[in-house]
Amino acid sequence: MDIKEIKALIDLMKKNGLTAFEMEKDGFRISLAKESAYQPALAYAPAAPPAPVAAAPAPAAAPAAQEAKPAAPGKEIISPMVGTFYLSPSPESPPFVSPGQEVTPDTVVCIIEAMKVMNEIKAEIAGVVTEIAAENGQPVQFGQALFRLK
Repeated sequence: MDIKEIKALIDLMKKNGLTAFEMEKDGFRISLAKESAYQPALAYAPAAPPAPVAAAPAPAAAPAAQEAKPAAPGKEIISPMVGTFYLSPSPESPPFVSPGQEVTPDTVVCIIEAMKVMNEIKAEIAGVVTEIAAENGQPVQFGQALFRLK
């Protein structure tokens, strides 16, 4: 079995939503398994509804209100996936964007690594970067603010 056939098997797994596949043919055995990058998001999603219930005490509600206020006047670039956030293509490279820089919808602003795949994230909106809301090299969740723009 060559690499093209293995890639074809992986594509079939993706198209059919399979998370595991095993095959044995002429003494050659292959076993493929896919980790779900979205399992952590599901683990965190149930934690969100209890927060408003537990937010009845003033100290828990105050930080949430403070975080929402700065986001209202500006625009945000949010994470389209779960993964690890990187500001630059490599450790020795300069960041894609920095505060004060103008971006267009086609500007690549960061990379999110998900399942060992580096995904370039484009701004998808125009504006000037006012804040980098995520920390380089740290995990981000689906829907999390990565950058704030004005």
